Amino acid sequence: MYQIIGDLHIHSIVSGHAFSTVREIALVAQQKNLQFIGLAEHGPSMPGGPSPIYFEARGHFPKKIDNIEVFFGAEIDILDENSTLDLDSHSLKKIDYGIISFHPQVYRGEIRSDYTSILIKALENPYINIIAHLGNPRYPVDYPLIVKKAIDYNKVIEINNSSFHISRKGSLENCKMIAQEIKKQGGYIIVTSDAHYCDEVGDYQLSLDLLESINFPKEYIINASPNMFQSFMNSFLKIRGRER
Repeated sequence: MYQIIGDLHIHSIVSGHAFSTVREIALVAQQKNLQFIGLAEHGPSMPGGPSPIYFEARGHFPKKIDNIEVFFGAEIDILDENSTLDLDSHSLKKIDYGIISFHPQVYRGEIRSDYTSILIKALENPYINIIAHLGNPRYPVDYPLIVKKAIDYNKVIEINNSSFHISRKGSLENCKMIAQEIKKQGGYIIVTSDAHYCDEVGDYQLSLDLLESINFPKEYIINASPNMFQSFMNSFLKIRGRER
């Protein structure tokens, strides 16, 4: 039913807990007939993550490897109850897109924090474009409200395949509710692998099965259409005062 043309949530050895190089990742993407990939390395607060100078060196990062378009992103962590991010605005402006998330290795707030309010405040940052693994039961939020705010702020909600078989157990039913809410309200999603090894790139069958089970409309999946993806990516870059 769906043909996903690229994967924007991929980690390389730069993140410190992944296992493949950028070229290895691009080779697998080519073998799987993807049109683009996005490297979304963690920020410096993640144990083993890159230092801020990695984001300063983006001029060395390839825009294309063979016939695969390559985007330079980041997975940015929320650090505390004040919605502090682990990359500053200077770094956030340099990347092509920003994915926001909570991780227990990094988040320093109370265990029973008001994650809904914390996430909404973080979404006010114009350089944040995608909300990662929203269905993680460790960080419960008000899904209808978050979907509404994502629409208001022109953010995209991720359906993360890794959450269903590797990490974040209990995410499947939550993600189904999220997808149903997005379908109801008219927001947008992106399907991603969250690959940490090159062979996982472009692996999102479990996510697609979920979307098919609720007849989620293809026109609301930004990486199911070249034109829609390009439109969203252009909007991400325009916020940063750049174009591809």
